[in-house]
Amino acid sequence: MGVGGYVAGLPGFLAYFGSGAGMLVLFAILYSRVTPQHEFSLIAGGNYAAATAFLGALIGFSLPLASAAAHAVSLADFVIWALIGAAVQLLAFGVAALAQPHLASRITDGELCAGLWAGGIALVTGLLNAACMTW
Repeated sequence: MGVGGYVAGLPGFLAYFGSGAGMLVLFAILYSRVTPQHEFSLIAGGNYAAATAFLGALIGFSLPLASAAAHAVSLADFVIWALIGAAVQLLAFGVAALAQPHLASRITDGELCAGLWAGGIALVTGLLNAACMTW
């Protein structure tokens, strides 16, 4: 097999990877705008709770994103399932906030426990979300 055979899948890889990276960036921006706390500025200020919660959300979104990439039948299918994954992650933050009063202000105040709660909920939601995308 020549070199061409080894890199035949490169265009597909680049399309999925580029789309996935772009969706991850868009999710990060959307998440930080939708949630009441301002993750980017809090993290820049050294807020561990915000960093923990935000990283949990990013990983929680990346898990179904990876599952969608692995199981999608087309790039459009991948994008649709990524959007579903993003919606589920935003919903997960809402549920986490309902279960823990004043979650956003507690994260803003640097309460690591609140950040761990939000990040943990995002992770377990992402795992379940990814597993359900194995159709």
